[in-house]
Amino acid sequence: MATDTRRRMIDSAALLVARHGSRGTSFSEVLEASGAPRGSLYHHFPQGKEQLVHAAVEAAGGRSLAQLAAFDGLSAGEVASRFLGMWRSLLTATDFGVGCAVAAVTVDAESDALLERAGVVFRSWRSRLAELLAAGGVGADRAASLAALLIGASEGGVLLARAERDVAVFDAVAAEAVAAVEAAAGVAPTPAG
Repeated sequence: MATDTRRRMIDSAALLVARHGSRGTSFSEVLEASGAPRGSLYHHFPQGKEQLVHAAVEAAGGRSLAQLAAFDGLSAGEVASRFLGMWRSLLTATDFGVGCAVAAVTVDAESDALLERAGVVFRSWRSRLAELLAAGGVGADRAASLAALLIGASEGGVLLARAERDVAVFDAVAAEAVAAVEAAAGVAPTPAG
């Protein structure tokens, strides 16, 4: 029961941080969204809000890594397309209301420790994406930089789409990123129709 309450609080915090940033997320909102009793907050997170946000960043990072595990054996272009598709799905499922919790913490981290945690998560994503891209046909000399490009494209595309409330701008960014990955993998471009 206690572990379930803690997990609900972490998941709620991750969603709220992705929606409002870490500074814009309050304990009261986390309690309301998770249905947790007030006393459970300091029971599970005795060090306060920073500990909860840290756990939320960890959870968000881990969920994305788990999704990347399903990309083993795909071509580099398909890896890129599916990775960007994860973020597109988030945008459309939330009507542009939610972005990336890790990026949100990066933008308004309330401490160096939270910023460092976000950096660790981004590095883990880049590393895993680079492995997948290399296995999918991109040369080892380009895989790491293209992994960084995919993360930059996804985060930037999410920001643009949320601001403009239009998925078309995300799709344009994603198409260019996928084309760059496919070109690096030696896939001939599809002629415009």
